[in-house]
Amino acid sequence: MAAEIKTRSQQRQPILFSRIDDDTIDVVRGAVFTPNEDGLITVSEDKSIRVWLKRETGQYWPSVCHFVASPCSSMFYSPESKRLFVGQDNGNIDEFEVSEDYNRVDHRRTYLAHQKEATGCVFAHSTHVMVSCGKDRYIVWHLTQNGQRLGGYQTPYNPLCIEYDVQSHYVFAGLANGEITVLKINKNDSELVTSLKGHSSSITCLCWDPDKQILYSGSSDKVIILWDIGSKKGTAIELQGHESKVTSLQYSARTQQLISTSNEGSMVVWNMDIKRNVTPVWLESNQCTKCKQPFFWNFKQMWSDKTLGLRQHHCRKCGIAVCASCSTKRTTIPLYGFEFEVRVCEECYKSISDEDRAPTASFYELKHNVTFSCADWKRGWLVTCGSDRSIKLWDLKHVVTK
Repeated sequence: MAAEIKTRSQQRQPILFSRIDDDTIDVVRGAVFTPNEDGLITVSEDKSIRVWLKRETGQYWPSVCHFVASPCSSMFYSPESKRLFVGQDNGNIDEFEVSEDYNRVDHRRTYLAHQKEATGCVFAHSTHVMVSCGKDRYIVWHLTQNGQRLGGYQTPYNPLCIEYDVQSHYVFAGLANGEITVLKINKNDSELVTSLKGHSSSITCLCWDPDKQILYSGSSDKVIILWDIGSKKGTAIELQGHESKVTSLQYSARTQQLISTSNEGSMVVWNMDIKRNVTPVWLESNQCTKCKQPFFWNFKQMWSDKTLGLRQHHCRKCGIAVCASCSTKRTTIPLYGFEFEVRVCEECYKSISDEDRAPTASFYELKHNVTFSCADWKRGWLVTCGSDRSIKLWDLKHVVTK
């Protein structure tokens, strides 16, 4: 059912201290550690809600196994109120109360929130408001005290993930087209604040830092973007360190580090207490900025110069349009978010020092395709769920340090 892993502690390496492999479990869509108890709560595509508690043997065994009407698609757990919200493929969201000893979950209410899969839900304990999104292209908010639906907002594309800021009443919904809808809700009313555009593919995960008013977004385009919402200047900083789609984001306010995972099994720990540079805007041109050779759509210059057009590229440091011959150099630019080697023009390459190339992120291999993760920063733990149906528990105290 669950095996205790004994491994030698390695400096600055995540330590796998336990894993759960159960043939009766389908792909786990959400997991969270239980506060003040060595256990975790999981929801799965097999319609099950399970509470796993660590036994004297060191193994995790389910103390609760409750089944809902439809495959689970999302979850949110509020430790203050011990309320568990479970989104399902049929669009419903079930609310449960978890007992103090984590040996029972009691059903409180079913919200007929969406007509299709509920892709995300969040709950604000202070205001008793539960906000959800679904593949029916709706963002909906309910009052949990009586189950009343307060309002709804239709998005142009399917919202796939959601975050909610209690103080500003801002709702952030990551859409399938790569945009992020920023909505302000107030009881029955809502106001579209803006749409954040920066990703080229669907938003897969969001993470909100309420203290610094910063939103982190991960996407199928392999990129993470830091959106400085609080400054109201439209600042956006890219972080590129994954080779496949980003599947989860976790931010530690205490250490100012961001953890990201991807479905190829990698985990990246980003240092966010340094000053990073804004991602440069790519400049468009009909010819290479350096050698003045025309690009292949510039028929007028191609005809007059009697030459073939070249393909357009961009320097990742200054953003100018260049041809391949004028951008042969490759280098990392960590302060611009590029932890892998990228294309730069000759002039920018000479301006980058060895100090500028110093990495600002650490890379780790988790050895399973991560579809979801959740951190317990007080204990320094991370739980990851994979498409291989396994659940892994990691000790990050050697990794997330200050």
